[in-house]
Amino acid sequence: MATPEFIRTIRATAGHQLLLLPGVSAIVFDDEGRVLLGRRADSGKWSIIGGIPEPGEQPADVAAREVFEETGVECVVERVVLVQALQPITYPNGDQCQFMDTAFRCRATGGKARVNDDESLDVAWFALDALPPLEEFSLFRIKQAQSEGPTWFETMTER
Repeated sequence: MATPEFIRTIRATAGHQLLLLPGVSAIVFDDEGRVLLGRRADSGKWSIIGGIPEPGEQPADVAAREVFEETGVECVVERVVLVQALQPITYPNGDQCQFMDTAFRCRATGGKARVNDDESLDVAWFALDALPPLEEFSLFRIKQAQSEGPTWFETMTER
C-alpha cells in the first residue's frame, strides 16, 4: 500500500516512532458468491483489498474507494464484519505502525476486475472452495464476511 502524503508529513516530525493508524479491509463478493482478491505488488501474495483513510474520510467510503482504485470493481458496503487492533509492525525503513482495522463486507455492483494501480500484480475473483494461498488475516475476514453473525470484536482475553 502506498504511503499517503499526510503520513509522510507526520513522519517528517515524528520519525520512526509507533503510529496508531486507521485501516480498512474490504471483502467483496459478486453475485456468484466469489470473493475479489488482489496479488500485492509489495509481497507478491494474494490478499483482500484494503487501505488507509485520508483525514476526514469515512471508513465505508474508503473501502469502496480502495476497491475501485486497486481493482476497477465498483461496490457497495453492506456491513461491518470486524474491528481489530493489529499487532505493531516495523517496515524495512524503520517506521513503526499499528493499524486499527475495520473490515467491511461489500457487494460488487459494476466494473471489471483488473489491475487498476501499481499496488497490485494481479486481480481476480475466486470461488470460496478454490482460494489461492492466503494469510490468516484474509482468511479470517473472508470467514467472518460469510457469517450472518454480529460484528466480531477481539478482546484481550482472546489473544
